[in-house]
Amino acid sequence: MPNGTGILPIQVENLWKSFGNQTVLKGVSFSVNSGETFVVIGGSGQGKSVLLKHIIRLLVSDKGEVRIKGTPIMNLNTAELYEIRRMMGMVFQEAALFDSMTVLDNVAFALRMHTGLPDREIRDRAREKLLTVGLKGVEGKYPSEMSGGMKKRVGIARAIALSPEILLYDEPTTGLDPVLASAIDELILKMQDELGVTSVVITHDMKSATRIADRILFLYGGEIRFCGTPDELMSTDDPVLRQFIRGETLGPISPL
Repeated sequence: MPNGTGILPIQVENLWKSFGNQTVLKGVSFSVNSGETFVVIGGSGQGKSVLLKHIIRLLVSDKGEVRIKGTPIMNLNTAELYEIRRMMGMVFQEAALFDSMTVLDNVAFALRMHTGLPDREIRDRAREKLLTVGLKGVEGKYPSEMSGGMKKRVGIARAIALSPEILLYDEPTTGLDPVLASAIDELILKMQDELGVTSVVITHDMKSATRIADRILFLYGGEIRFCGTPDELMSTDDPVLRQFIRGETLGPISPL
């Protein structure tokens, strides 16, 4: 649960972003509390991934700002941005592991790139992170030898290799069966509980969202339609949000 102390880890202020004639984000503003698991839901093309890319500054806004622990990041130079990104770990939708590297080398990659630690210590830390996500004895395997759920766990282990304060997840349960999806949800909560990280999770999986979230934000038409607790979400009388939650074809959201 959020601890409510110190500077807010993430603040998004009046964020606008367009691609050609299509405006994807329209004045989006919110903040994420320290230690919180903050979930962003919404349909395809509603701006969820675009928003996440602004938080890690893979995209630059047309207008507005993102602050990471009080620092505005939209106009940072490369060196300054590098320091900010060291506070964050990213868990990609398809794990995005290096196929030519073993599991251990995938997790050790960031440690080798960004620290001057001796190789033995790097390998020990990588093993420690694998144990944290519930993987043991897989160090010598390659991604092609692993199941989808195991790859997701390796992706999380790699994301926490540098002990970040913020974890960003892009559709972490996509492509997993319900049992494996629940296991990944439990792992996300474990990262919050044991490591004290602040998490932002992009998902369209409503079961996952309500299971892991302290708060949920619903993006619709590039704007924030709702932001509140899972209980508040499930009791909403907003017809757009109710249709999305229930996955119904009839309603204000067109299925086409």
